[in-house]
Amino acid sequence: MFKIFTGFHLLDAYHRERRARRAHPNKILKKTALAAVIALITLWLWNAPASMFGIEGLTIVQQRIIAIFAFATLMWLFEVVPAWATSVGIMGLLLLFCSDSALLPFQAEGVGELLKYKDIMASFADPVIMLFIGGFVLAIAATKTGLDAQLARILLKPFGSKSDNVLLGFILITGIFSMFVSNTATAAMMLTFLTPVFKQLPPEGKGRIALTLSIPLAANLGGMGTPIGTPPNAIALKYLNDPSGLNMNLGFGEWMSFMLPFVIVMLLVSWLVLKIIFPFTQKTISIKIEGKMKKGFKTNVVIVTFIITVLLWMFDKLTGINSYTVALIPFVVFALTGVINKDDLDEINWSVIWMVAGGFALGLALNKSGLADNAVESIPFGSFSPLIILVLSGLVCYALSNFISNSATAALLMPILATVCTGMGDKLLPIGGTPTVLIGVAIAASSAMVLPISTPPNALAYSTNLVQQKDMAKIGLLVGLISLVLGYGMLFLLGELHMIS
Repeated sequence: MFKIFTGFHLLDAYHRERRARRAHPNKILKKTALAAVIALITLWLWNAPASMFGIEGLTIVQQRIIAIFAFATLMWLFEVVPAWATSVGIMGLLLLFCSDSALLPFQAEGVGELLKYKDIMASFADPVIMLFIGGFVLAIAATKTGLDAQLARILLKPFGSKSDNVLLGFILITGIFSMFVSNTATAAMMLTFLTPVFKQLPPEGKGRIALTLSIPLAANLGGMGTPIGTPPNAIALKYLNDPSGLNMNLGFGEWMSFMLPFVIVMLLVSWLVLKIIFPFTQKTISIKIEGKMKKGFKTNVVIVTFIITVLLWMFDKLTGINSYTVALIPFVVFALTGVINKDDLDEINWSVIWMVAGGFALGLALNKSGLADNAVESIPFGSFSPLIILVLSGLVCYALSNFISNSATAALLMPILATVCTGMGDKLLPIGGTPTVLIGVAIAASSAMVLPISTPPNALAYSTNLVQQKDMAKIGLLVGLISLVLGYGMLFLLGELHMIS
């Protein structure tokens, strides 16, 4: 959404591109081989004896969904194709082989209950998708009018010129932006503001590393503050509020009431950790952010709409308008007033939307087909310790999210855990109830930031060539583990006090 004009290592980038071109044939060969292996595994699961799965009452349609689930997991894990392409593949396979609009041979009697094709297609129009579109549209309008740069300029000014305070300013502002704007877009924007600051810092000092790493850390952590900050949050909210499932009616404002203080604490923790590990040798620096906010009617419309939208999100329980409906307000206002046009719609991150929609379609298949219920009944989760389920779900999510999209991880785990939690009922009360597990998964996903590939903000920061992978891993692991411990501790306490259960 935003472009980075860092000006760093252009010659190095040229040589990297040449090396990448030379390695291209090998990369294609490797991915082709991986795709072939995944296809064989999928076909084997598709046609294996039903008794092999150990799930009582397994239907043919449910077995097909198991195969598609395995296909999705492996494709997301090994990134054979982009994550959004895998999601499109999921929807296509479900429609062609598991729905009431499937090819006729696959609709034969005795295959089990078929999914409704309209339900699968509706995954792309899920209310959560509208939430994302509203967030993207707000970000586009803020960029077009220069409101984002103006806000950053105003918000960073109070932090003065002391190096440690400037670092804190970048962390807090990045965290605040990423609550309402894509954390990828936020990281890209904030990295551009580092260029004039770096001109005043010695190249051999650790201050540059601290500032560069502060942005992905704050973007990843800040996204946890609101349901729209990062996809795993919205996915968790979907299953917590599902009328046919947990039906907890957890609102936007309620989410912020406990996640915002947690995010602030984690941003301060990140600041302290960065100061200790990468101290500044130069004690003062000044900030100069280029770009001006445009004056006029459209800018005023964006400012007023932004304020109203955020307030409506925060007080959705008082107004009666849910967060999904509120998300369409900026889209409607900006479209009718000409703030955005048809070309601006190209700036919406449709790949993320397709990625999430595919995950929703997979969750729909697991639940509507009865597969999730059958699997839960076949696996004695009820005999498991609630603490074991809590720890395992968090660790599995954290481990996977370091290597594949946190959205993909959440999309895989949430529907299964939602069914498990529903089945266990009051047995989860000792750990704070169902929200501890599902919101915990969202926290674990956002806490996974060890590698450059773990999150887009990490990749953007690493692409500047100002940080080494070992530095990112050191900070990412330390801050991520602190986030996991504090996050789960907070959820456990809130659950004990019955504040979110």
